[in-house]
Amino acid sequence: MRTVILLLISNTFMTFAWYGHLKHPATALWKVILISWGIAFFEYCFMVPANRFGAQEGFSGFQLKTIQEIVTLTVFALFALFYLKEPFRWNYLISFAFILGAVYFMFKK
Repeated sequence: MRTVILLLISNTFMTFAWYGHLKHPATALWKVILISWGIAFFEYCFMVPANRFGAQEGFSGFQLKTIQEIVTLTVFALFALFYLKEPFRWNYLISFAFILGAVYFMFKK
């Protein structure tokens, strides 16, 4: 659980670093890059321990990456809906369902 919480925090920072500037297209690119790097620092401060703890808890590298991708998609979907105000379409839901299927098979013994 500690791993997932740290990944949620990390991915929130990552999402704002990578996509937050989309609401501010007039900001100079060099400023956006510097701000994004500053935000990304905090992403790494949570991502590295999340992966370290996850490995100590018995997750493989493949499993950690799969968990991270699900967390990333979840955080991004919420970000796109509530921050970017983008609509959620039915085909996104189907795509996410297929990804959840991939998670099932990743953790199947």
